[in-house]
Amino acid sequence: MKAKKERILLVEDDVNFGLVLKNYLELDGFQVVLSPDGSSGWRDFNHKGPFSLCILDIMMPYKDGFTLGREIKNADKDIPLIFLTAKALKEDQLIGYRIGADDYVIKPFDSELLLHKIKAILKRNDNSGQRSEPDKYKIGLLDFNYDLREISHNGHVAVLSPKEAQLLKLLCEHINGVTPRDEALLKIWKEDNYFTGRSMDVYITKLRKYLLLDPAVKITNVHGSGFCLSVEENKEI
Repeated sequence: MKAKKERILLVEDDVNFGLVLKNYLELDGFQVVLSPDGSSGWRDFNHKGPFSLCILDIMMPYKDGFTLGREIKNADKDIPLIFLTAKALKEDQLIGYRIGADDYVIKPFDSELLLHKIKAILKRNDNSGQRSEPDKYKIGLLDFNYDLREISHNGHVAVLSPKEAQLLKLLCEHINGVTPRDEALLKIWKEDNYFTGRSMDVYITKLRKYLLLDPAVKITNVHGSGFCLSVEENKEI
């Protein structure tokens, strides 16, 4: 039986660019609905869905991408959202992440990298990989319940603060890969500056102490990039 194709809503007012990206994604097995402006995108979201993911330009006629993104998130808070735009200012990126974007990709961009970002987001949203069920994660021998903000193992339970839980969840979504430092700051602290960076370093130190319940679990710094939550294989305690 053939696997069901993931459906993507692409809202882009540059017709040529939109068609090229649509064809590229369809070559990789996605079904893509291309809308030429924000108003059409909202109509297509409501009448041609459901969609697995939405990719939105920001500077569009009739309705801008930020407005459309808010409407989509109000209608379905769980649908993954990527802003794909030439607006590179940090202030614009902050708006995108505050709306609830999973990623903010600045034009020009690498198509192959975008494709991998899409697949990673869809994989996380499908509760696969290290995620055992919605908002529950398995990290080595540890159980992390995001809703309860608890890390547990063999009867030992550690209760996290809200920001600690948000940061650990983001690390879990990138497990054995790199969690970009700027992504964590923008998504959790809503600012990327010296002071929020220092605050995040303190939270990383706290998380490392909680994770000592399983010595196979590590959070390492990736110089110039971010952090890596990793689990050593075949490690038992």
